[in-house]
Formats: sequence, C-alpha cells, structure tokens
Amino acid sequence: MRRLLWLKGDEMTLLEAFLEIVDEWQAVFAQTRTTRRAIRQALLSLICLGRRTLTQIIWLAGNQNKSWSIEYFLHSRSPWSPAELFDPIAKRAVSYCRGKLLGVVVDDTSIKKTGKRIKQAFWSRDPMSPPFRINMRLGIRFLQFALVIPLHKTAHSAARTIPIHFEEVSAAKKPRKGRKDYDEKMTEYRQLSKIHNLPRRALAALSRIRQLLDVAGTAKKTVVIIGDGAFCNKRIFSFAVDRLQLLVRCRKDIRLCRRSDVPRRFYDPKTFTPRDVLSMETVPWQQTRIFFGGKKRRLRFKEVPDIYWQSGARRRPLRLFIIEGVQYRTRKTGRVKRRDPGFLLTTVIQGHTKDLIQLYFDRWQIEVNHREEKDTLHIGQAQLHNYIAVPKQPALVVAAYSALLLASLKAYGPQRTDVYSPLPRWRGGASRPSCLDLVNLLRKQTVENHQKQVEMGIQVNFQRLATIAVA
Repeated sequence: MRRLLWLKGDEMTLLEAFLEIVDEWQAVFAQTRTTRRAIRQALLSLICLGRRTLTQIIWLAGNQNKSWSIEYFLHSRSPWSPAELFDPIAKRAVSYCRGKLLGVVVDDTSIKKTGKRIKQAFWSRDPMSPPFRINMRLGIRFLQFALVIPLHKTAHSAARTIPIHFEEVSAAKKPRKGRKDYDEKMTEYRQLSKIHNLPRRALAALSRIRQLLDVAGTAKKTVVIIGDGAFCNKRIFSFAVDRLQLLVRCRKDIRLCRRSDVPRRFYDPKTFTPRDVLSMETVPWQQTRIFFGGKKRRLRFKEVPDIYWQSGARRRPLRLFIIEGVQYRTRKTGRVKRRDPGFLLTTVIQGHTKDLIQLYFDRWQIEVNHREEKDTLHIGQAQLHNYIAVPKQPALVVAAYSALLLASLKAYGPQRTDVYSPLPRWRGGASRPSCLDLVNLLRKQTVENHQKQVEMGIQVNFQRLATIAVA
C-alpha cells in the first residue's frame, strides 16, 4: 500500500513527524479518501482556535461552501474502530521504554455534555464540585490507558504518558419510577449494570493491550497496570492475564493477613490494616531515590511482602507499600506540613521495588493528559448526537494528541529547544514543552507549509484562524 504523505530530507519537523505517524492509519479505514479525511480532521482539531466543533474544523479547512455531510459521515457511517487508531502509536512508543517493567496507567475521565438526547450521557458526580456540596453533571465517561515513557532514564526530564487506548464506558441508566413496565426495566437495568461497569470494561481492554504490546516487540517484558483506588476491588484482582501485573492505590482500612501456619487453614486469623503497619515499629522505614518534580528526591517507604487480602484478592499473594507523606509549605515562612501517606498493593511479589515506586509517581502524568485534552484541545465540544459518532470523534482527537506527543519526541527529543516559542518571564525555566507549545508550533508549521496543505486539500492561514477564533 502506497504512503499518503511521504517525506523528503534528513531533518524532520514536528508536522512531518506527525503526518508520518498518522499515515499508518491506512490499515484502519477502508478507503484512501476516508484516511485522508480522518488525518485532515485530526490535524485541524489540534491547530484550530476557539471552539473545536466540526463546523469550525470544516471552516478552517476552507470547505465551508461544500457539502458538510461527508465530514459527519466519517464518524456515523464509516466502519472503523477507534481502538485501532492507537496501534501504530503504541508500536512506535515502546521503543522509548527501557527496563524489564512496562508501565501502563489506567484512569477514567468524564466529558461534559449538554445534549439530553445523547444516549451515552448520564448524570454523575461533578469532580469540580466543592467538598461540602456534591453537584451532579451530565457527561460521557471514557476509559483511558496510557503508556509510561520513562524519560528520566535517558534524559533529565519527567516521564511522558502516551495514550494507547480510549473508549467510552458509560453506565447503564436507571429507569424512572411510575412507568407501566417499571419492573421489567429494573430487571433489565440490573443485568446491564453487571456488564456496563468500569472494572468489567477495564478487564476487557487488558487482554487487548497485552496482545498489542506483544506485537510491538515487548513480549519479554512484564506490563504493570497502575491505577487509583477505583481499580482496587475484587473484580480487578481476579483477572488472569499472562505477564500482566497490578499496582493500585488501596484504602488504609482494608483487612490484610498472612498465611496461616496451622494445617488445613490458609488465612491467618490475625488481621491488620495498612494504617496499622504505618505505626508498627517492627516494620522499618527504607529509603530510595526517585525522579519527581524535575529532580531526584529521597523517599521513605515501608514494605510488607507475602500478604493476602481475603475479601479482595483471595489467595493471590500481594505486596504492600506505604509511601511516607511529603513535607511542604504553603508559603516560604509558613509552617511545615505533611501530606497523607500513600498505600499501594501490587501483585509483583519479588524485586523491582524502586521501579514500582517510580511508576506510582509517574501515574500522575495521566492527569496531565486529561487536563491537556480538555483545556487545550477542548475534547468533547463537537456537536454530535448519533449513537455511533458520539464516542468515535473524541477518540480521534485523543489519538491525534497521542501522535503529537510521540512526534515531538521523534523530531526534537524530550527537552525544550529553541524551536519552540520563548516562554514568558513568569513561567520560569521549563525542562520540556507543554501541549500548548506543541500545538502552537504545529499550527505555525502547517500555515507555512503550503505543499502539505495542497496534498491534504486544506487552506489554512493566520487570517482564517483569527476569524474562526472570534466567530
């Protein structure tokens, strides 16, 4: 199959690296023209100013006087799988991962919606509501997996997380009372609740991710799934996937125990909690050094091996880590405070202590992904109501964002160079470019590269960008 956008020259710009990565989407779509349309929408969704609706993207491409239906049909009628968009990205990203452990972060995020006719939208707790009042918000929930690239092993830079899976995982809707068929709907709702829940959907994606990473050439590495407290439950710990381990944050009051010495008895009747281990003097504090916050820092932790969580992991052996809370000040002359300790459970029962703790601190990078997807790229603003199109358009934008992060590493490396726009004085020194830096540079290179615009069938200039931003 011929390449859509072939490159010339030894030096590669961010735009050329991005187009080379997304050019491999030809295997995802049935036709070449559909692939061109998807690449065009992916690029314009990144460089667009103002609201990221499909009408704005069509206007930015210079196709506002043509039929708009074909652009919407890309998501509603074209038979392509959003999960396959991340396959070429994952195969390229694993080349930046070193070590025996391969970290994959999992987390869920909600995209705000206002259309009440969207079938996937449901009411849930607003994460931005104050602690003294819980607010509700209509939105669509997505599950995201991101590959941890440990840049601190090869360069003095924080880790990057590259999204490799993004799918819609909305919950089942509870029927209203007073309906004639309320009892039948409730029975159907209880059955759907067992299927459409976050742990079950996460387990369904784990096998595919392990197969994807095997094809990418990491069959000899152990994949460690890093998650927060939402993934510390009986269903997640009951999975059985070869060469795939867990590292999740747990509550401080779960009941743990050791193996019993009494014959015909597996669990020791004497139980303890992670909070109890925190105050035990028989479990000594240990020290290690991890990269966090731009430099290597000393960290104290406790380790308890060979334990069991009877109500959660059953007879699966676990290891407990207790991370000491970090000291901080709200101001230079303020009182020294300490954050709450972290409690971790892992199925890696031997070795890799430093690597596991480092992966737990690198998990925070997926929160950076969520913030950049929502604040910088305004994911979810496309006004789509078709049941098939609603989850596919955000997945296309996240795949474009993932390709952009990977293209920056390929073109310019992990460090911030002179090719990016200079930072304002209040930003201080930044060791790596942000998503906004990458978008600004990609926008500039797209406007200046008229040849690529002709190949893609778009007409982008700064005047059109400014017009769309204020429209």
